[in-house]
Amino acid sequence: MLEKTTRFNLLYDFYQELLTEKQRQYMELYFQDDYSFGEIAEEFGISRQAVYEHIKRAEQSLEEYEEKLQLLTKYQQRNSIMDAIQEILNRQQNEKCDEIQTMIELLRQID
Repeated sequence: MLEKTTRFNLLYDFYQELLTEKQRQYMELYFQDDYSFGEIAEEFGISRQAVYEHIKRAEQSLEEYEEKLQLLTKYQQRNSIMDAIQEILNRQQNEKCDEIQTMIELLRQID
């Protein structure tokens, strides 16, 4: 469950602007604030089933966006490559390495 929550939080970070306002609200309450379906339903005056369906549709939308755009996948690949470069630089200390490390940090700040 934690892995699923982490994945949807990451997908949400990348694609939240593509969801409806209602989907964003439900996703934030469920995945980030750890509300139950019942608590969300009570908050909005709707049934638990309706909350469940909204969240499932939002999850499906996030997965479809990722399938098409691959933003999360590319982000993870970039971080993996930067980590590998960082490991190499840690073994090789010189002035050029310091410059490269500074550039890696700038890249990390962009994401």
